[in-house]
Amino acid sequence: MTSILQAQGLDRKYGKRWALRECTVDIPAGHVVGLVGPNGAGKSTLLKLAGGQLEPTAGGITVLGGRPGSTPAQLAKVGFVAQDTPVYAGLTVAEHLQLGARLNPRWDDGMARERIARLGLVPAHRAGKLSGGQRAQLALTLGLAKRPELLILDEPAAALDPLARSEFLQGLMEATVEHKLSVLLSSHLVSDLERVCDYLIVLVDSRVQIAGKTDQLLATHHRLTGPRCDPDRLPADQQVVSARHTERQSTYVVRTDAPIHDPAWTITRLSLEDLVLAYMDKPAAERRRVALEVQG
Repeated sequence: MTSILQAQGLDRKYGKRWALRECTVDIPAGHVVGLVGPNGAGKSTLLKLAGGQLEPTAGGITVLGGRPGSTPAQLAKVGFVAQDTPVYAGLTVAEHLQLGARLNPRWDDGMARERIARLGLVPAHRAGKLSGGQRAQLALTLGLAKRPELLILDEPAAALDPLARSEFLQGLMEATVEHKLSVLLSSHLVSDLERVCDYLIVLVDSRVQIAGKTDQLLATHHRLTGPRCDPDRLPADQQVVSARHTERQSTYVVRTDAPIHDPAWTITRLSLEDLVLAYMDKPAAERRRVALEVQG
């Protein structure tokens, strides 16, 4: 299957701080990919590397089979909507479309104008006078009218109110189906990803924790609750993702392809938010363990 993004040992450093470490992923085409993680995890850095706005410190990355940003043809394949859905406050809606037409060789002016009309955006209005939701929709229109093969969205709806965010995501879903786009969407709002994404990447502490189709990830992860049990007593095919213990009870999130039949455990399914939180807690739990060993 064709890949939209392949990274191998990808690193990016700002001064002495690592923003991305040993990132290895292979994202297939035809998906709406959710990139999730806490603030500072490296999400924006990965997206900027994919968009050709940054160069790797080490390792390699290809997008749609080429080096990001290397040629005009490569740039034309990728649409990018950055954080805060940037538009030019002093330009009108119509002037944004004119600028898009001049800068993008595959520009679809008919689609852009039809979408603007459907959204009720007045061509003569300046972007600085639009609401946050309207600016977001204008930015999305510019990204779509470029006719990219891959659309990258870096937390485009984070600052919007619930209604505007819902309308933005609905527009994104409709456009994805209509134009058969691959989408890479960064967000720290798991509810947004649960609504639109069918592929998930969890990034924590500058490293990829897990990547895969959401339905497969949810089918292979389980919460086990039962009498207190040390992790080394679990079967070898059950990878422990996170663990919580009280004096008498243990709760594990495990990953396994095999059925779990042990009657000692109460087994429950995870929501996408449960899954994400388990992997976000994993590095923190490891740091706590190491700290305790050092103190001991």
